[in-house]
Amino acid sequence: MWQETNNELHKQFIFKDFVEAFGFMTQVAEVAEKQQHHPRWQNVWNKVDIWLSTHESGDIVSEKDHELANAIDKIITKN
Repeated sequence: MWQETNNELHKQFIFKDFVEAFGFMTQVAEVAEKQQHHPRWQNVWNKVDIWLSTHESGDIVSEKDHELANAIDKIITKN
């Protein structure tokens, strides 16, 4: 579940291994590029943390963040 804290949406994803985590990040990157809305993220081995906020709206959570979060959740359920 996405958590809203400090004007950001955050969620951690855990995968089987680094390759699976990196594959997920690649899929997210493609969606983010299409939406022209890019996440802040961190990857350590099998964990990917994603933070979303909208810079042009003053670094707050906007509809763009919720749209990207929903798209990311669809990637997870598809895999």
